[in-house]
Amino acid sequence: MAHAVFHGQVTTQRRPGLLPAEATCLVGRANELAGLTALLGTARMVTVVGPAGVGKTRVGLRAASMAAGRFPDGVLLADLAPATGPGQLTEAVAAALGLPAGADTDTVINHLRGRRLLLILDTCEHLVDACAAFADTVLRACPAVTMLATSRQPLDAQGEHAFPILPLPAEGDAVELFAQRAAAVLPGFTVTPRSRADVVRLCQRLDGIPLAIELAAVRLRALPLPELTSQLESGIRMLTVSRRGTSPRHQTLRAAVEWSFQLCTPAEQALWERLSVFASTFDLDGAEQVCADDSLPREAVLPALVGLVDKSVVLRDGADPSHYRLLSAHREYGADRIEAGIGREQFLDRLIARCVTVARKFDDCFRDGAARADSSGADSARADSARADSARADDGQAAAMARLEREYPNIRAVLAHALGSPADGPPAAAEASPVVLSRWRQGAYLAVRLSSYWLISGLLGEGRQWLGRVADLFSEPSTERILALGLRGRLATFQGDLPRAISDISESIQLAEAQGRAGEPAAARGYLYLNLALTFAGKHADALAAAQTARERLTACGNRSGLNGLEAHLAHLYQLTGDIDKALCCCADGLEQVGELGSGGPGHARWTTGYLHLLRGLALAQAPGREDECASALRRALTAKHELGDVTGLAYVIEALGWLTARREHYERAACLLGAADELWARTGRRLSGIALMEDNRQQAVKATRNALGERRYAAAYARGGALDLDVVVKDAADGASGLLGQAGGDGPGAGSLGVTGPGTVAAALTRREREIAELVAKGLSNREIAAQLFISKRTVDAHVEHIFSKLEISSRVQLTVMLQERGPRSVAVTR
Repeated sequence: MAHAVFHGQVTTQRRPGLLPAEATCLVGRANELAGLTALLGTARMVTVVGPAGVGKTRVGLRAASMAAGRFPDGVLLADLAPATGPGQLTEAVAAALGLPAGADTDTVINHLRGRRLLLILDTCEHLVDACAAFADTVLRACPAVTMLATSRQPLDAQGEHAFPILPLPAEGDAVELFAQRAAAVLPGFTVTPRSRADVVRLCQRLDGIPLAIELAAVRLRALPLPELTSQLESGIRMLTVSRRGTSPRHQTLRAAVEWSFQLCTPAEQALWERLSVFASTFDLDGAEQVCADDSLPREAVLPALVGLVDKSVVLRDGADPSHYRLLSAHREYGADRIEAGIGREQFLDRLIARCVTVARKFDDCFRDGAARADSSGADSARADSARADSARADDGQAAAMARLEREYPNIRAVLAHALGSPADGPPAAAEASPVVLSRWRQGAYLAVRLSSYWLISGLLGEGRQWLGRVADLFSEPSTERILALGLRGRLATFQGDLPRAISDISESIQLAEAQGRAGEPAAARGYLYLNLALTFAGKHADALAAAQTARERLTACGNRSGLNGLEAHLAHLYQLTGDIDKALCCCADGLEQVGELGSGGPGHARWTTGYLHLLRGLALAQAPGREDECASALRRALTAKHELGDVTGLAYVIEALGWLTARREHYERAACLLGAADELWARTGRRLSGIALMEDNRQQAVKATRNALGERRYAAAYARGGALDLDVVVKDAADGASGLLGQAGGDGPGAGSLGVTGPGTVAAALTRREREIAELVAKGLSNREIAAQLFISKRTVDAHVEHIFSKLEISSRVQLTVMLQERGPRSVAVTR
């Protein structure tokens, strides 16, 4: 990404009204400067608005300097920051115009009348009403004057054009700004590929606010970059470095934020403090549910929220305009204020209740009513309510996943509030107060409802930690402990931690069975989980026995979704043992059952159908002559898993497509797919969940691909696949599956991002004679036969072949043949 960097000079004393010289380079803001400069040519009143420390004054002054040629009578700056009341506004403007002290508004207007100039009012937020009235007067009386204001909120003046300045992109201009300011503190500092991740993380933590980034850079005098980044993760209160020579409100980040707080109404201040319990975005409904009480009635929340948005304290979320967010500095300031006042507990408890509702609705989209009642331990009335919620959720699993993904930072915060840290010691439930015990139960219910989310999103390790915390808190036999152990074992299964998985699930079953009839639903689901864990562990006979018990108990409980899941588990078992017909039969039965369970719309069954299509593809891959059916099934699985954002499922599908592609001898694409799959496995845990038979299949594909490409070409293609954006991988993998099927519209297995590697393939230029010889090598001719056909000596052919191998970074005739088959001979560049 190109960065617009504008160089300035050291600031010196200046006459009142003149623009100050720049003390440092302005990083980025090219688009904002272009837009603002253009607007100054068409609008007479422009207000640059944005949050504290975002750089409103800097951008406004630079744009004014760029537009100065349009104003024959100059550009004048009135700094309103020192003004303590409306009466001092006119004094500040008069001083900027060079008028005598004591000049009144009429004198200022008479001086401006007939002049073509740009008048800047800098820092208007504490004098909004006075500035708006002054602007109206000037614009009516002085038609040649243009006004530019900077403020944390619009003036709402007549004809005003508000121009927002947003934080810098954390992975672009923010990094460049940090690099420049850090180099000023530590000469020679640069952002290297190794340190870039820390810098990006730091800039993200600081929300891309230039003031915060500059203050953080100063801290490098005392702290190395990794430690600075780590400390900022726990809070940005440490950024208390004072910048001498600047206005008081910009000397520290806290001073800048406190200035904004003082400008808010009491209702806005109260809402600001309460919104600090949200760790991420929130909508109006959430703000009302969590923040309203007797002192801030529900009907007062919306006007207060609008006020905070106007004052740039709360920002609209760019991804979803119906959601809002507090910047980190504002959130921490609000948290400190509320902690010192009425306390956060009651508002965090309300946030727990809201997050429980969100998680329950998510879980409802992935199970039928019977299963939901089983997993939650709820009574029949709650189960009926859950069924009704599921019936209303007609937008399906993908939408539910997106909603939960958006809320997950808030959920993390309330899990910590309800359960404490997973690293904390295991207190006894008997020692907890009624309030704390109630909070634990809410947290346990929330964790149980999140188990499918953790599996789908690839956060298996985090899920195991939270469920383990629940098991520790409820150390005595209880529904919470039974469910937490069973679900922790399920996540451990997909992570490939199979001994621990079997142990957790077995204990869960034992505790459930000890409860008698009350524990039957949990025991039935426990056997379902045990079947899969034993399958992954290669204990197939034991897995079949567990499956039989699970079928009997799930049938007795009327758990239809559990029975459907059992078909997928058995399909997995049978395809691993090579019983293809049984595996395909289970997939067919499962897909038929999903048609019944998915009555709320096809979106509700996308998770299960995706796995069934994956398992069908894995089974068909073992059936000679059915590769096209296999590719079709894997492509359907790929679509379903990508729509859901199912990281674990995508890892399996992309892995399987890599094997199939290698079998079809499209080796570069296969290497890319294997690299992309490994990138996903790194996010979930152990590759292929530790299944030995599947790992053997992978190693066969890797060996064939390495042999065909050679180590250097294999490594390049593998690395490229791992570096690609997931959306690109999925698109190209789907296109590759189309190519394997010979479907219209498929780019073929050699096209797209997955089919392109670095130097040593197509980029290497062959001469016309070298290409001619390469094509004959690919046809299977020996060097002596090539020499005879081309009427040249064998020694000449030997030399050409050696040069070809060197240019293409290969070492065998087989590798050259593979390359030409994948690319087509015409794709190899030719030089003359």
